[in-house]
Amino acid sequence: MPAKAQKINPDLLKERQKASFKTEELAVWWNGGQKKLENKRFLEDYFLNDPALQDDLPISYMSHKELYEHSVKKSYIVLKKLHEYQKKTGNSIDNYMALLGGNLGSGLIKEGNPLTVHFVMFLPTLLGQATPEQQAEWLPRAWNCNIIGTYAQTELGHGTFIRGLEARADYDPKTQEFVLNSPTLTSYKWWPGGLAHTANYAVVVAQLYTKGECHGIHPFIVQLRDEETHMPLPGIKIGEIGTKVGMKSVNNGYLGFEKVRIPRKNMLMKNAQVLEDGTFVKPKASVLTYGTMMFVRVAIVGDASNNLAKAVTIATRYSAVRRQSPIDPNKPEPQIIDHVTQQLKLFPQIAKAFVFKVAANYIWDLYNQITGELAKGDLERLPELHAMSCCLKAICTADASSGVELLRLSCGGHGYMECSNFPTIYGIATAAVTYEGENTVLLLQTARYLMKAWSLALQNEKLVPTVAYLGEYRDSTRFTNWDGSVPQIIEAFKFVAAQKVRLAYNSVEKRRQSGYSQEEAANLSGIELTQAANIHCRAFLLQMCYEQLEQNSKDTSPALAVILKDIIELYSVDACLTHLGELLRFVQLDESQVSQLQRRLETVLARIRPNAVAIVDGFDFHDRVLSSALGAYDGNVYERLFQEAQKSPLNQEPVNKSFHEYLKPLMKSNL
Repeated sequence: MPAKAQKINPDLLKERQKASFKTEELAVWWNGGQKKLENKRFLEDYFLNDPALQDDLPISYMSHKELYEHSVKKSYIVLKKLHEYQKKTGNSIDNYMALLGGNLGSGLIKEGNPLTVHFVMFLPTLLGQATPEQQAEWLPRAWNCNIIGTYAQTELGHGTFIRGLEARADYDPKTQEFVLNSPTLTSYKWWPGGLAHTANYAVVVAQLYTKGECHGIHPFIVQLRDEETHMPLPGIKIGEIGTKVGMKSVNNGYLGFEKVRIPRKNMLMKNAQVLEDGTFVKPKASVLTYGTMMFVRVAIVGDASNNLAKAVTIATRYSAVRRQSPIDPNKPEPQIIDHVTQQLKLFPQIAKAFVFKVAANYIWDLYNQITGELAKGDLERLPELHAMSCCLKAICTADASSGVELLRLSCGGHGYMECSNFPTIYGIATAAVTYEGENTVLLLQTARYLMKAWSLALQNEKLVPTVAYLGEYRDSTRFTNWDGSVPQIIEAFKFVAAQKVRLAYNSVEKRRQSGYSQEEAANLSGIELTQAANIHCRAFLLQMCYEQLEQNSKDTSPALAVILKDIIELYSVDACLTHLGELLRFVQLDESQVSQLQRRLETVLARIRPNAVAIVDGFDFHDRVLSSALGAYDGNVYERLFQEAQKSPLNQEPVNKSFHEYLKPLMKSNL
């Protein structure tokens, strides 16, 4: 929505006037209800209109050091304002999430907040893996920012394969201390946000050694810097890793240890424990140590939706304003959104933003449900949550990253400009493809779960809901009852997924029986395994989102219900055409049925076309959050592009000194 009253571009105004539904209703739905929408808008006004949080100079013109210092300053102002606000209204974790990891946070600090990891990983780790006594000691200080923490797991030589981490913590029973060491260069922690110069504490994940035996990775609270001077403590080797494609002000760091001693009580011992004499007490389930990662992966699915929604809002508004390439040479240049090829770039990304939003809500509810079961000692559905969080993170971030790039390309040369905000959105979206688990590795982890599920299906065992279809299609080899409806498209994808799981399972088994170990057989079958996990996730997304949006449609106006049904149909048909090769391999489709899919795609694009601008308006992004000359609510693209150009430091003087120093001598030299 606009930051203030503006003169609206006439093309954009017409688009809004012809919408068949009320944008405000969609905004309420998208934001989770009227109260949440009102709170979001209040926070936007409260923070974004503060002069202290404005950027006089576009951050792209700042040096790396200036950008970090600028971001820390704004982080301080944001937290002070939030503290004052919450003293009046009561604490809300949602407000912290909105300001540190959400859309509002990106509007305030475009390239990432160096304090985010403190709130989204350090604190949740204390909540999830510390004992009540440890929480009493550390949580108040962390919550009040008396200490600033980060989460140090990934190393220079190991990332997603965390069992391979090299940093070690050796227990010394004589002093009842752990001794932390980084034995190799590759064992240095690498990437933690805020680690370089912001945090003074960290949760460090290291290999635990007691009585000469390794007990795998475990988390430890380690002080990194003096609380008064902020100087690194003895044995702590710490610094920043350098500039990146995106998230330039997050202050990612490296960390090495040389004989750093910490007390025994600094090992987080809710799950595993080390007794005073060095005796190791095993946790109920090793996967409990990975709770923080699962929490973050669940949150990342929502981030993927937000990144895609921001990008498609910018591109859709721009496409309604930009006129180019006559369809009829005898008529004026049309809005480029009228080109069907442009609609194919835009509208499926709108649909994916919706689907990922619904998926994020679903997996968040599942996460809370299963963590509640864990608290009661029930671990039955933990592997299912792990498998779903892995593949959803992988598929949603990959699709969002490629979608943002496609949307940038849809804006032509203007999308290449920093002031379009596509470079920043892309930098953030593509980072998520790798952090908290590289996507191929995550798909292989899901595939491992699917292999176990298929084995159970072969034994006629009951399967949990997300893989129940494997039992249903265990003995089927062809799918013949295609009618093209969305429910049948979903069934077709489930059938294809079952076949891909079967083929991957058989491939692993055949290689294993020929003499390969289980691990070698899985590696040689890796392509089939990742393909099976990919299609499994897409089948899940289709079914879950169809069910959720159908249910949501019953609680909305008929006009908005039509939009939601168009969204799921576009997502379904586009998925069919995108994965046509897999469908044709297992589903009996003839040429006429494939042609019908193509016609349906064109038809649903045409249905969405009159409502496209109103739909992205319903995402309710503040102009400061979009931060785009191309995507502002008023649609005054060319005026804003020119205004942004005037901000360049090179335009502050008519002649740059380099002319007199180099260019003029060159021109006079007669080379």
